[in-house]
Amino acid sequence: MTQVDFKPGELDAMDVLRLALTSKVYGAAVETPVSETPRLSARLANRVLLKREDQQPIFSFKLRGAYNRMAQLTAEERSRGVICASAGNHAQGVAFAAERLGVRAVIVMPATTPEIKVGACRARGAEVVLFGDSFSDAETHAFALQRELGLTFVHPYDDPLVLAGQGTVALELLRQVEVPGPLTVFVPVGGGGLIAGVAGVLKALRPDIRVVGVEPEDSDAMFQSVQAGERVRLDSVGIFVDGVAVKQVGAFTFDLTRRYVDDWVRVNTDEVCAAIKDVFDDTRAVMEPAGALAVAGLKRFVQERGVQGETLVALTCGANVNFDRLRHVAERAEIGERREAIFAVTIPERPGAFREFIEVVGARAITEFNYRFAPRAQAQIFVGVQLAAPGQRAELRDELVSRGYAVLDLTDDELAKVHVRHMVGGRAPEATDERVYSFTFPERPGALLEFLTHLHGRWNISLFHYRNHGSAHGRVLAGVQVPPGDAPEFAAFLAGVGYPATEVTANPAYRLFLT
Repeated sequence: MTQVDFKPGELDAMDVLRLALTSKVYGAAVETPVSETPRLSARLANRVLLKREDQQPIFSFKLRGAYNRMAQLTAEERSRGVICASAGNHAQGVAFAAERLGVRAVIVMPATTPEIKVGACRARGAEVVLFGDSFSDAETHAFALQRELGLTFVHPYDDPLVLAGQGTVALELLRQVEVPGPLTVFVPVGGGGLIAGVAGVLKALRPDIRVVGVEPEDSDAMFQSVQAGERVRLDSVGIFVDGVAVKQVGAFTFDLTRRYVDDWVRVNTDEVCAAIKDVFDDTRAVMEPAGALAVAGLKRFVQERGVQGETLVALTCGANVNFDRLRHVAERAEIGERREAIFAVTIPERPGAFREFIEVVGARAITEFNYRFAPRAQAQIFVGVQLAAPGQRAELRDELVSRGYAVLDLTDDELAKVHVRHMVGGRAPEATDERVYSFTFPERPGALLEFLTHLHGRWNISLFHYRNHGSAHGRVLAGVQVPPGDAPEFAAFLAGVGYPATEVTANPAYRLFLT
């Protein structure tokens, strides 16, 4: 039975099980182990297990679905070859499978793809075509090449054979984990291939097992689709957990997910960073953000639902992390674990004020302290404080307020954590009519030049901050002086510049430290 025998809506759990049982994944993929997590289990008062898909030959579960789909090509399809669009693990899965099967593979990647990923695909004999700045650009070009060259398109998730290949994860899990009581499985969700396959197999064999989908708060296309009762298309997606950054989920995967997934959890960037550290602490393995997503969801689920004494399994789906990204992960992990608070505090601009403030903080460890003199009666400081328990954040804030300090809690302020903390000490009263925007730039040479070329020297840039986070796209904070009369023209400029932009002029951290 092949994918052409089904249409979206016709596939059910028993069909997924049958396709998984007859899949060909082990021609390339391996059965991955289940790891205990002594430290995390003790903290959460549950038995927490990790299904280690990061230990596949390409360090990702994607090999299962790609190989299963390609192993079932007809002789004619094999002679022509395959094509896919991907900037990540699916590309490596297709390249590995093609090498193993002796099939031509063309992989279209955005021009922003890190060289290490491009090189990994080429090393396996794949033909890599770099096109555009985004996945959608690459996918459009891949479809055009498919028609031109007569290749078979290997979809990363919306194909019954692909999702059934991913479903073999659940077959292994049922053999590996035997528990007398409740069992809950947490699955990371992007386009939906993994959760559709896993949920289908589990519900066909063990409908009592609870399946929980986990998505980032800023890339929750499947959750929103399930809530709406139909597939929705997001206007934009977050860039940190790039392995699941999908604007629209698949038709097959949506139908299976809405029927067989029991619950949902959404998490933020800081929680994902904390989960990467949790996995490292117990296994000494470093996950990519998507690889730790299910762990982050598991932790939030336990905290919100008060679960204790149960067996919980998180699928760690990949470990293809750019080394540059680890700096960002380390910075944010303590906040995600709620072990660090970040405050903006107003203190008197006079000798001795620092010492008085530190006395209030007491024995708590200060993780960050940013200040610069300003000719005003009061000074603004940006301070990070280590916490022994999450509740200490509110306690410290209340204590500072009771001592007469004005305190703004910036722990959950993304702009403050990404940009402002690195820019404290630069007010510019001469920067009149300043409007501040957060831009998402592709990480490639020439992106900034294109932005400035669009600007045409018409408006002055009064503030600019960029920091590399090891991602395909970077976040830029830019201030531009725009007189009120230029507002319509500037709006047209933003619409035509081609980079997503969000105005943040009213952000409290910006107002306190940079105006």
